[in-house]
Amino acid sequence: MNHLFVDNLTVIDFAYLDTRRGLVGESWIVDIVLAGELDEQGMVFDFGSVKRTIKQVIDERVDHRLVTPMDQPALEVTEEGDRVSLAWQLEDGGLIRHQSPAEAVLLLEGERVVPSAVSALLESELRAVLPGNVTGIEVILREEEIDGPYYHYVHGLKKHLGNCQRIAHGHRSRIEIRRNDTRDNDLEREWADRWRDIYVGTEEDIVEQFVENDTAYVTFAYEANQGEFTLTLPRRRVYLMNTDSTVELIAAHLADTCKQPHPNDRIQVKAFEGVGKGAIAIR
Repeated sequence: MNHLFVDNLTVIDFAYLDTRRGLVGESWIVDIVLAGELDEQGMVFDFGSVKRTIKQVIDERVDHRLVTPMDQPALEVTEEGDRVSLAWQLEDGGLIRHQSPAEAVLLLEGERVVPSAVSALLESELRAVLPGNVTGIEVILREEEIDGPYYHYVHGLKKHLGNCQRIAHGHRSRIEIRRNDTRDNDLEREWADRWRDIYVGTEEDIVEQFVENDTAYVTFAYEANQGEFTLTLPRRRVYLMNTDSTVELIAAHLADTCKQPHPNDRIQVKAFEGVGKGAIAIR
């Protein structure tokens, strides 16, 4: 038996629902191991085809989706045509509601969203597109090792022409803040705590705010080229910006906010969007 591996094939940036944490942004690095007989080229599978074929399946099935565990009593699902509506009960009594085109949601078997469950789904899907000489496939999903503060955030970018327009996709992101060219650990920890499992919403996307069962809620909605999106969640789980939430605007917002109590200092924010990419803002 021969084995081929590709480390760091891609990164899955997505969101998932959790009864305690709520709406969670996540980024998983994807490693692949293929097992099988050598083909006429002396290969298990051509590296170019691995990157093209396997990455396409992973991107289409999981990336930039809201992954929802189906076997969870906290969940109510309504499917109507090409649209899906979700209602998710939180442990603290709050509720999250999400309505979108079906392509923005992945309904996953199980009670929790864990790497092993997503790996099993992808391995099953990939067997259908791999050549006959490939007899085994392993999809390894792992978090980036981060030496320092990080946060999980979820957002949606209505103006984006790709899948970032989906109202509930997210990232697990590191944050680096320098004050007068020196890492400021206190500021980094402050933002990591403030943005722990947070939804970063845009003020102009708010269509309703209300109180129900002593919980304050906010509803975001917009229409993008993939369709109509709506998200309602407890106000305490939301951080509002007066701009869109692209990583460039997030970096600028963090830098401006950090600058206010330190007007005479040079502030540099390096805000990551998932793994290995992001934006820098200097004030």
